[in-house]
Amino acid sequence: MYEKLLVAVDHSEVSGRVIAAARDIASLSKGKVWVLHLQEREWGRMGRPAAESDQDARAAVTQGVEALIQAGVDAQGEVREALHGHAAREIVEDARKHDAGVIIMGCRGRTDLAGLMLGSTAHKVIHLTDRPVLVVR
Repeated sequence: MYEKLLVAVDHSEVSGRVIAAARDIASLSKGKVWVLHLQEREWGRMGRPAAESDQDARAAVTQGVEALIQAGVDAQGEVREALHGHAAREIVEDARKHDAGVIIMGCRGRTDLAGLMLGSTAHKVIHLTDRPVLVVR
């Protein structure tokens, strides 16, 4: 199965289900999980405060990592900045960097058309990566 899993989390209600899916897969495969949260910033505002606080950003990762560790899964996490609209590229690059066998992330449940029109991050990741992507609704 998958020895390394990259899990992208945000503050949506689906993040808990994303962590649960990662836990289940990692438990079966004895895999290591890398939890990633990206703080998106506007172009020209890198270094300025994001819409979320650093504490809130860290909380998204810390909660996921702690839940995985409590379930006996080897897990680590990271919060990084990304330009608004570039999250998908960052997720794909992190998957390469950590040699993840699968990317697990959430989706807000938009239709394909809405995802294309609004720029769904999950939709972009699926098209940019060469790895399997598990999208949790």
